[in-house]
Amino acid sequence: MSERHVTACIDGSAYSQAVCDAAAWASLRLDIGLTFVHVIDKAGRAAESDVSGQIGLGSREHLLAELAQLDEQRARIDREQGRLMLDAACERAAADGVANAMSRQRHGALAETLVEMEPQTRLLVLGKRGETADTAHEHLGSNLERVIRSLHCPILITPPDFTAPQRIVVSFDGSRTARAMIERIANSPLFDGVECHLVFVGEASADCRKKLDEAKAALEGVCAGVTIAILEGEVESSLRAYKQSHAIDMLVMGAYGHSRIRHLLVGSTTTEMIRRAGMPVLILR
Repeated sequence: MSERHVTACIDGSAYSQAVCDAAAWASLRLDIGLTFVHVIDKAGRAAESDVSGQIGLGSREHLLAELAQLDEQRARIDREQGRLMLDAACERAAADGVANAMSRQRHGALAETLVEMEPQTRLLVLGKRGETADTAHEHLGSNLERVIRSLHCPILITPPDFTAPQRIVVSFDGSRTARAMIERIANSPLFDGVECHLVFVGEASADCRKKLDEAKAALEGVCAGVTIAILEGEVESSLRAYKQSHAIDMLVMGAYGHSRIRHLLVGSTTTEMIRRAGMPVLILR
């Protein structure tokens, strides 16, 4: 791929349809191509099926051969299931208005595979949870955490349902990272015509208020309207309450700043924020 695409990861989870819809929305908004990716983790399958160490000296060789055949059959089923999911994703994207969505099937660990594809990725779209979501409702999963830590491109994380956002909340802390985030939003068609709420959590200094005004002025060139809000309390709970009271559709936040937002996006608090957000979360660098 010569140009950077929206890259969307799908699997067998209930989040895949939302990933398709979010990726199609972003592809149309950004006017760039869309590529669906299905990653088969060979290491995970090998760990699950390797029982050779449990076979005693008295076991017959044909048992090992049968186990090898079973692994081969499982790998073939995984590939075929992945192709069917990719075909279905492209069909759903076409129904959403995306022409000629592409698909790729890869083998390997998810984070490492996405790092390899990052030069061709303008925006990465992931489901909040993967295939184990139905059995681990309170566990976000280590894959997503590794992906967030490993990649530097924007990442859009979806809940089980996705609708095109009409109102977004941008978490702003006045840092250099936050100002770079504002610049990216202002120079992108992704939120053209969308209502924006620019929110600072904490005691805002005069300098911070000035930066909020500057950010508002920058966003007014692309957003339908910009509202500044200064909130008290803890970041995650304050943003969640603001979302509920203002019918917010998406949270936009920077990564690795130098204030409380930095602590919000490092370690387990990242997963807590995404898990409790109850809406799509866009992480910008």
